[in-house]
Amino acid sequence: MPAMAIPPVFVLSTGRCGSTMVSDILNRHPDVLSISEFFSSLGLTIFARRRATGDWMWRLYNQPGKLMSVIAKGESFSELLYPVDDPNTRFTRLNLPPILAVTLPHLTDRYEELFDELEPVVRGQPKQPPADHYRVLFAWLGARFGGKVWVERGGGSLLFASRLLRHFPEARVVHVYRDGRETTLSMSRHPLFRTMLAMARKYRTWGISLEKMVARMDRQDRLTAYLGRLAWVFTSLEQLPFDELTLPDFAAFWNGMIETGYRVFGHFPPDRLLNLRFEDMQADPEGQIRRLIRFIAPQLEDDAWVREVVTIPRPTPSKFAQLSAAEQHAITEACRPGLEQLGYQV
Repeated sequence: MPAMAIPPVFVLSTGRCGSTMVSDILNRHPDVLSISEFFSSLGLTIFARRRATGDWMWRLYNQPGKLMSVIAKGESFSELLYPVDDPNTRFTRLNLPPILAVTLPHLTDRYEELFDELEPVVRGQPKQPPADHYRVLFAWLGARFGGKVWVERGGGSLLFASRLLRHFPEARVVHVYRDGRETTLSMSRHPLFRTMLAMARKYRTWGISLEKMVARMDRQDRLTAYLGRLAWVFTSLEQLPFDELTLPDFAAFWNGMIETGYRVFGHFPPDRLLNLRFEDMQADPEGQIRRLIRFIAPQLEDDAWVREVVTIPRPTPSKFAQLSAAEQHAITEACRPGLEQLGYQV
């Protein structure tokens, strides 16, 4: 399967900052293959093997990981596109394949048929590095849906930005971000982010630092994947300290991701990095959407598409403004470095 002519793009973000909106906008472009929540749904094992067979890759896409247990628990969140509670679907909350949670339903409403089409394609690939398996998969999906470039986005993807860019050195970056104070509040209500932070707190009681584990991803994919799986084995969602989480915890988590992003790609030249601010998308949707598509590929700028998607970004009221002065101060101080780095007024 030949590679696409236009270099690929990762939409990287902290999550809860408008990146899903960007995916939806790009998904309506006739020449863009918009891949949503692909790597984030697979977990720490995405690059766990130096070389993998097609059968191993299909198991990775097909077998529910521990993170899917959040869905099994009955939690609901807007990114989940597969109708897990519909009795007429093939899969349930208990056995939903990761690739069907968001990625395939984002592309088509005939996602179960697409899932079946993919199996022989994936399993028929030779033993090769996982990144090459992903390139084949994305090229196949591009041919299937007419995409000339693939753009992958996942919530919280700044956590593993270094791994993605190390394995895809040809890729460019769209960094989507939002005021960390508003993002903090959104994260604090989201089941997956609450689970992630509660796990990090639990790990610390065992002497394991999630921050160091994430940093280790730069160099030791296999060890990181092993440690992550081992920690999950001894973790029950019911035992996680959700009630101990505070808003400054989420603010500090956001700040850490912003600092990670700056370290990983902050030095990229303008032809490889586009900074896209959520508030600018709301204030000037047409101008920012044109900036986005010109960065991806100037030849793909399409006036009819712009007219169609320009209504997607909408103003949202500030929830941070509704907090007490003490809560506002605590959150602001926890994410001050990241806010200043991104140019927000503090």
